Amino acid sequence: MSHYHAVVWVDHREARIFYFNQAEVDRAVLYSDKPTRHIHQKANIVASGHAEGDARFPQEISAAIAVAGEILVVGPGNAKTELVSYIKKHDPKLAQRIVGVETVDHPTDAQLVAHARAYFKAADRMLPQKG
Repeated sequence: MSHYHAVVWVDHREARIFYFNQAEVDRAVLYSDKPTRHIHQKANIVASGHAEGDARFPQEISAAIAVAGEILVVGPGNAKTELVSYIKKHDPKLAQRIVGVETVDHPTDAQLVAHARAYFKAADRMLPQKG
């Protein structure tokens, strides 16, 4: 893949990954084998209230985004921060390429890519200019 930037939209069920430049976009979608779901508590039982998640899911996402030079991680809930925590723990070099983590609800693919392009364009303007 020849695209430097990537954006990953993630929740506990799926990850939509877009590798892009100004003119082209490549898309990948990964699905969790065991999406986290809320479990209702019963009286007098101590438990977390959540089923155990899919341990392979963050590993698969990490492998898929490893080809990118800069990565934006977005999503509607906790999955994005859980993914970033996983990457920091298991692949610190990849974690250094994550340039932002943002809350983004449920955009269309086109909206997500437009948001990421605008994000990276603004981020590039913040870098020191070489002269």
